[in-house]
Amino acid sequence: MAVVFDKPTLLQRIAPIFQGFDGPLVFAILLLACAGLMTMYSVGFDHGSRFASHGRNMMLAAGVLFVVSQVPPQRLMALAVPMYVVGVALLLAVFLFGIQKKGAQRWLNVGVVIQPSELMKVAMPLMLAWWFQRREGQLKPLDFVVAGLLLAIPAALILKQPDLGTTLLVVASGLAVIFFAGLSWKLIIPPVLLGMVGVVTLIAMEPQWCAPDVDWRVLHEYQRQRVCTLLDPFKDPLGKGFHIIQGMIAIGSGGVWGKGFMQGTQTHLEFIPERTTDFIFAAFSEEFGLVGTLALMAAFLFLLIRGLIIAMEAPTLFSRLVAAAMTANFFVYAFVNMGMVSGILPVVGVPLPFISYGGTAMVTLGVCLGILMSVAKSKRLMQS
Repeated sequence: MAVVFDKPTLLQRIAPIFQGFDGPLVFAILLLACAGLMTMYSVGFDHGSRFASHGRNMMLAAGVLFVVSQVPPQRLMALAVPMYVVGVALLLAVFLFGIQKKGAQRWLNVGVVIQPSELMKVAMPLMLAWWFQRREGQLKPLDFVVAGLLLAIPAALILKQPDLGTTLLVVASGLAVIFFAGLSWKLIIPPVLLGMVGVVTLIAMEPQWCAPDVDWRVLHEYQRQRVCTLLDPFKDPLGKGFHIIQGMIAIGSGGVWGKGFMQGTQTHLEFIPERTTDFIFAAFSEEFGLVGTLALMAAFLFLLIRGLIIAMEAPTLFSRLVAAAMTANFFVYAFVNMGMVSGILPVVGVPLPFISYGGTAMVTLGVCLGILMSVAKSKRLMQS
């Protein structure tokens, strides 16, 4: 008696590829992607082909997300050390042979021009998670010192370029891993208190600190100017303070309900600088008001909460730390961008995830989300 096997349909053949995808995480990504496309259509309406390019960047990031999500956490762990070593080597090459543009030496020509610091946004948390996974069950204070050194080396090289924004993101992702690995609060509270005292002192002594003849030494001149501009942007309202002032005006003019889609006067009369990139949040707030801004923040909050839930439910220490670090990346991106546009943080050139224009940043976000999805899939597949 012959046995007849039904030929599986195309849908049945590709279904296993999508098995284990985290539905709530996908929903959060789609919400933010829609918000980003809608905003870019408005602010980029008279800005060439930014909307179409933004859509292509999102499609590219989605492809990267899908590919990375197929890589199991065990394979990611095996890639951690090589990625870190290659990343540090490339940063050293930038320091020695890098391409200089607009006073910054951040790029390297290897046939194509690349920015190695972007690699460290992913390699840094992977490396630290690998280190703490190896030390699981036998952690000592010295292990945290080693982790701090692993973080300090690339951070110092990136800061030297100089690139304060990327340094902040790399340090934040690394500190997230160190914190979630079990760093004692006794070691966290003193530097936090010291930092708060420093900020209060800086604000109180702003006229003395920001005098033209004062040299801060630890910061480049343009970085010092950004901090002083944050403390009092109205000292130079048509120069260094213009960005912050116009951002605050746009956010305030949106009111509760906003001026309406494509009706933002500050945006379309080109008062907002870099309205498709760093300052796109000001344009969004002007057109959609407080209600729209709160809705956007709620979407980011949903993504963060879902990421932390994935981290808590991850099956291994490495997976937990990596998922927590990827989630922390999104928090830092969103918090720093909204903060600098609102005038509560210095302008450091950090994009708003999904909303700001930029291919490199979008691909990096796709990698981070792919890693987060990989961790979520590993748990679901283990349970099935």
